[in-house]
Amino acid sequence: MSDALNLVVNGRTVSAGSDPGRRLSEVLRGELGLTGTKSGCDAGDCGACTVLLDGVPVCACLTPVAQAAGRRVETVEGLAGAAPSGLQAAFLRHGAAQCGICTPGMLMAAQALLTRNPTPDRGQVEEAIGGVLCRCTGYAAIVDAVLDAAGTGAAATPPAGQAVGASVERLDGPDKVTGAESFGADHMPEGALLVRAVRSPHAAARFGFGDLAAWAAAQPGAVHVFTAADLPGPNISGVIPDFADQPALAETHVRMRGEAVAIVAGDPDVVAALDLDGFPVDWAPVAALEDVDAARAPGAAQLHEGRAGNILTGGHVVTGDARSALERAAHVASGTVRTGFVEHAYIEPEAGVAWMDGDTLVIRACTQAPVMDRDDTARVLGLPPDRVRIIPSATGGGFGSKLDLSVQPLIGLVALKTGRPARMVYSRRESMAATTKRHPARMNARIGVDADGRITGMEFDGDFDTGAYASWGPTVAVRVPVHASGPYRVPNYRADARAVHTNGPVSGAFRGFGVPQAAILQESLFDDLADMAGLDRLAFRRRNALRDGDRSVCGQDMDGVGIGDCLAALEDSWTAALERARAANADAGPLRHGVGVASCWYGCGNTGLPNPSTIRLGLTGDGRLCLHQGATDIGQGSNTVIPQIAADALGLPVSDFTLIGPDTALTPDCGKTSASRQTVTTGKAAWLAGRALRGRLLALANMGGDARLELDGAVLRLREGRASRDIDLAALARDARGYALSVEESYDPPTTALDANGQGAPYAVYGYGAQIAEVTVDPALGTVRVTRITAAHDLGRVINPVLARGQIAGGIAQGLGLALMEEYIPGRTDNLHDYLIPTVGDMPRIDTILLEHPDPEGPLGAKGLGEHALIPTAPAILNAIRHATGVRIDRLPALPHRVLAALRRGTTEAAGA
Repeated sequence: MSDALNLVVNGRTVSAGSDPGRRLSEVLRGELGLTGTKSGCDAGDCGACTVLLDGVPVCACLTPVAQAAGRRVETVEGLAGAAPSGLQAAFLRHGAAQCGICTPGMLMAAQALLTRNPTPDRGQVEEAIGGVLCRCTGYAAIVDAVLDAAGTGAAATPPAGQAVGASVERLDGPDKVTGAESFGADHMPEGALLVRAVRSPHAAARFGFGDLAAWAAAQPGAVHVFTAADLPGPNISGVIPDFADQPALAETHVRMRGEAVAIVAGDPDVVAALDLDGFPVDWAPVAALEDVDAARAPGAAQLHEGRAGNILTGGHVVTGDARSALERAAHVASGTVRTGFVEHAYIEPEAGVAWMDGDTLVIRACTQAPVMDRDDTARVLGLPPDRVRIIPSATGGGFGSKLDLSVQPLIGLVALKTGRPARMVYSRRESMAATTKRHPARMNARIGVDADGRITGMEFDGDFDTGAYASWGPTVAVRVPVHASGPYRVPNYRADARAVHTNGPVSGAFRGFGVPQAAILQESLFDDLADMAGLDRLAFRRRNALRDGDRSVCGQDMDGVGIGDCLAALEDSWTAALERARAANADAGPLRHGVGVASCWYGCGNTGLPNPSTIRLGLTGDGRLCLHQGATDIGQGSNTVIPQIAADALGLPVSDFTLIGPDTALTPDCGKTSASRQTVTTGKAAWLAGRALRGRLLALANMGGDARLELDGAVLRLREGRASRDIDLAALARDARGYALSVEESYDPPTTALDANGQGAPYAVYGYGAQIAEVTVDPALGTVRVTRITAAHDLGRVINPVLARGQIAGGIAQGLGLALMEEYIPGRTDNLHDYLIPTVGDMPRIDTILLEHPDPEGPLGAKGLGEHALIPTAPAILNAIRHATGVRIDRLPALPHRVLAALRRGTTEAAGA
């Protein structure tokens, strides 16, 4: 053993143990407790672990600690003094930290640049942070923040009654930029067992175990092995109870690559070093159903009993007579589109820790759905729900995948069986192999218009590959037919979608629940129809756009419809973009330039199902105003937006609020963070709670509705005109919740279930958007470069402009990836080197237009935004490629070889015409 190594970390000399080959990231996090340095891949691909070594950015996961001996190491914890540094403050002002998992790496890379060059230009900033991946922001806010690092101070806190509409800095932002935010892997209890899973290398196989006890005894330390036989409860779970079909640990056969069959727990050093390839499991591979073509072929093996043809379920919407309308149409466009698996690629792999608190199992893990986690974990472990407590950690990106269980039942089982804390952190490869994906789709459609270019009828049919288990397949199958028309008037309509089982990865929720895939096909056919009808492509969409008072394809009377506003807002940008493309193409250079447009609508929340949220507000005797909200903030901003709404409802400044975040023991159920529902549903509950508490205070002080409130320590002061009243909170008796005054309010959007024809009111609130994409195509190489996106989105009421722009930019980044580069191939792209997501260098200029067409049901007229921002991007880009080249891409993503193949087909077809 060599002597301990000494490092100078953030100006302090520290000992780093004696293993010179250990990763610097492990030493910083595990030995020194500096968990601000994040770990996203352990391969140098993501850059989340970036620190400065003698002022130079390095990936701490690739740096042996011996290389840092005697040298200066700077981490994010060393940037701030008594207050955030200028760079950290700029990140807060610009909303550059969303989920926050990449933020420390971004800050350190940027700090190195600013030390060398205090006044960089935009290109220099992009180059400096180019090695750090971000999945949330779209990078623009980060670059803006670095350029503004010399700016001054924080954004002003708005006064009482003016929080909504103000760019309030993220209330959880300071912890994100200082490294204090604690994610799933950051909690390391002393004495915790490390848990690892044994996973299938096969997409379909039967298996049996050898001598597990002998294998465990042969390991260099005490090792526990658990299999499905050790689970106390029913070995089945699922986000939709009626379709639950996924085991926590497979029992006799696996249906997908990466499925867990056993877990191993023990001393962290021992378990981390285990070669699980030698685990005693005997595999008997069987033929796998690789895609929906194979799964639906006659005679295909049936993956689940009772699901004939491997069809999990289907969705159906019909109104009028689409077939007759298409037969009578002046013009008909038809087409087929196929998309592949898309990986969520959040920078934080799944992680968590479990421990026993008396007879209660406590689980702290990254999640989007704490109450669902509690109920499913309790069922699998044979516990009543009140004996399981879920405390969500900060979540480093989710985008839908962290709605499903991951580590929770596994670490829960170990803690329950051993009585010791249990910790599990997925590797990057494990995260990508074992978690959910965007549904691959095989879709075809026909759309007809009359001689004036008005839509008369549409047919849509799609198979969506839901993989080995149900997950959110039923939601996708139901939501797609509702949305496949786009935000347009379609009097005659028939749409069918099916979730189909294969032996592929489980397909779950991913920002849009299948709607982005459907929009790609629908919007591409709209371009064809516009050409056939002799109309400008934007004008065609404006002519057919839904308006207030129209009926949707589900027969719902629509109100708060903002798509017309979005399209109108793009008119000048559209004209300018077309002129730029015309001028560039007139130069007769080798590159081709094109412009595309696409629209979206998206219903906020569950489809025709109950969708409640509950908020609690309480005033303590010592004057603290506590907001209990159980909505998980995965970067979208609910920890800030919901207090903004509550603050204006109550009439106190948002700075007076103490946020008590999601914890199934402390906060009421705000439902899952998905489907763009939190602003609408939890926001409305927060508004109702704020008004209810205000009403109680006004009654207590005998004041009218115009009274102004002020919290001064334990005294609440109310003023109306010349009258003034003081309420001594300390003197009030405590209520059942321990507060001097408290209220709890719930809101469930008024929806109705869809009937057999898909008719009803599936959502109470819809959001709308439209985007223009400008691209450059190299026809010799097949490469596509997006140069600009102009995005107009109707938010109903803009609660926080900075956060809204950040959501739009992040959605555009993911839409760009969907269109041009992202394709998950099981067993081949299980890392962030082979699976490509957009970097800062891939991002175009983004011009954002925020619009307000209030919805009468939303809080203060507000609508959701999270999904909406992504949906139009890919179709707009693909339509721009068609405009540039004359060919349509019908297999996504539009990788260079596919673009070249389409160009060759187009040339052949033109020659044969």
